[in-house]
Amino acid sequence: MSQRQISKNHVRKPDWLKRNLPSSPTYEKIRNLLSKSRLHTVCQEAKCPNMWECFSRHTSTFLIMGPNCMRNCGFCAVEQGPLGLLDPEEPARVAQAAREMKLKYIVITSVTRDDLPDGGAGHFAETVRQVKNKIPDALVEILIPDFLGDERALNTVMESSPDVLNHNIETVNRLYPSVRPEADYRRSLAVLRQAKKINTSVFTKSGLMLGLC
Repeated sequence: MSQRQISKNHVRKPDWLKRNLPSSPTYEKIRNLLSKSRLHTVCQEAKCPNMWECFSRHTSTFLIMGPNCMRNCGFCAVEQGPLGLLDPEEPARVAQAAREMKLKYIVITSVTRDDLPDGGAGHFAETVRQVKNKIPDALVEILIPDFLGDERALNTVMESSPDVLNHNIETVNRLYPSVRPEADYRRSLAVLRQAKKINTSVFTKSGLMLGLC
């Protein structure tokens, strides 16, 4: 098929599907604040296409415990790489940045740190406590890894009293070998079940990706 024929048969995307990336002083302010505070966001590390819009609306998801992950999920853009020591000052910096951003709903997630004895649960809990101490009227959602099914780690996180606990199942059991080879479907279900047993007043949630096959 010639280039002319390809061009002739090309179907243009409808105008409503096209959007310009927003650029505003607010976006630059948030980006500079995060950089100055030496903080990571899942927006940046996972190359989220909505980052410009979210930053412009004073919204971001903090990514704690470093920018590199131990696991290599097929759907995720967060890089694997050398894992450093945890920064004990990071929880306080997250809390301060959230206050400067005037957030009322703070979402905190992390890379997976299977190298740590508690999977980073203590660091998660301290971050929640710091945020609630700095912004008493804020709601805090944490998006946690599975902690290799360690119930003590899950207890540590739940004792910090997050308002919402999120653990994404991501996909159906059948696709785990190709999409999440280092995770376990039943273990993720057990995390959600156990979290609710520990504290029934904490909202629990999960997420699935559509369109995988």
